[in-house]
Amino acid sequence: MLSILGFATIILFMFLVMTNRMSAFVAIIVSPIIFAILGGYGMGLGPMMLEGIKLVAPTAVLLLFAVLYFGIMMNAGLFDPVSRKILQIAKGDPVKIVIGTAVLALLVALDGDGTTSYMIICSALLPIYKKIGINPLVLATIAVMSLGTISGMTPWGGAATRAISVLGLDATEYFKPIIPAILCGSAWIILTAYVMGRMERKRIGIIKIEKTIQEMKTNQEMAASIAEDQPVTSKLVWFNFLLTLTLMVALILGLAPLPVLFMVGFVIALSVNHPNLTEQKSVIKENASHAVPVVMLVLGAGVFTGILSETKMVNSMASDLLTIVPDSLGPFFTVIVALISLPLSFLMSNDAFFFGALPVLAHSASEYGISPMEIARAGVIGQPLHSMGPTSAPLWVLLELVRRDLGQFQRYALVPVTILSLMFIVFALITGAISIAW
Repeated sequence: MLSILGFATIILFMFLVMTNRMSAFVAIIVSPIIFAILGGYGMGLGPMMLEGIKLVAPTAVLLLFAVLYFGIMMNAGLFDPVSRKILQIAKGDPVKIVIGTAVLALLVALDGDGTTSYMIICSALLPIYKKIGINPLVLATIAVMSLGTISGMTPWGGAATRAISVLGLDATEYFKPIIPAILCGSAWIILTAYVMGRMERKRIGIIKIEKTIQEMKTNQEMAASIAEDQPVTSKLVWFNFLLTLTLMVALILGLAPLPVLFMVGFVIALSVNHPNLTEQKSVIKENASHAVPVVMLVLGAGVFTGILSETKMVNSMASDLLTIVPDSLGPFFTVIVALISLPLSFLMSNDAFFFGALPVLAHSASEYGISPMEIARAGVIGQPLHSMGPTSAPLWVLLELVRRDLGQFQRYALVPVTILSLMFIVFALITGAISIAW
């Protein structure tokens, strides 16, 4: 009975989200409440929901301050010098331009917001692509791969945040082991960019272009101002770079929990970049529009998880799912989850996959001695494919910017993005982010 209620909860949630009948935040709270009441758990719903919220509270804090922090960094033009240097070095060579696109896209994707990342990348580099004659689909493919890798797998990005919150994990424990795999994936993206650049160079050759440093600077300033409508200053670029570098080093060394690191980093960045009180209020208000919706989803995921866990629905579902997987394949369950995540991430919204399917997979994996932490890492491996799927909202902004339709883009990008996703499984296994339970 509990298993039926649990699967009905997930099916209802996925139906409501995928048919746009409810927002993910509303559906993720309404769905478990309905079936918990039907199962006779109505009187205990309050404590169950609070237990779930307690689990996800650190993740909600992390996400809030990480998004606010990188919002300030984007406003301050942290990556402007990188973009201008890329254009200086490239000098009309498609190989250098495409590699530069990968470097910039990987850096900008740290912001975690796909729409902002795509707008900055396209505004900075698309005019160069058009002037030289490079296929804009090259830019779109590299941008999607970068966003899926960085934003999709870092704990302040949307997908990993969902996985961490719904499974009640510690963000630092999740992140440190997957960093080598992310770095390997980033290197693979740069290698892919080199191959694509060589193909474009063979097609169009090296084009001599005239573009002054001031023109490039103006172009990048426009790019960084699109999302925030604020003037960009480069006076504090070095300070912001050192602050971000220090934050990343402290994160890797585990000097403090991630929520604390980003909270302190945000306070320092806000105080130095915007010392005026009125300006600080304005910056927080503008960047909060990116953070609040996802924080709401994380808290909603806590309610969802709390109800399914406390009623034992998820345990019952996991037991039933185990009967489907042959015992001989049990040790490979993490790899199976990673492979499953590829098509499911492409076809489903992140809300439907991470809040609906992943908890069941995680509880099933526990029967083979596989930790939820590894299932979370395996689950995010499909993010590059998700970023080019029809349920990825920022993708539609990207397609509009490069003036291509979904079919054209997917035909061009499907092979390299799929190869990247498969390579991520290899990288994750080699670096120990996921393992086989021999």
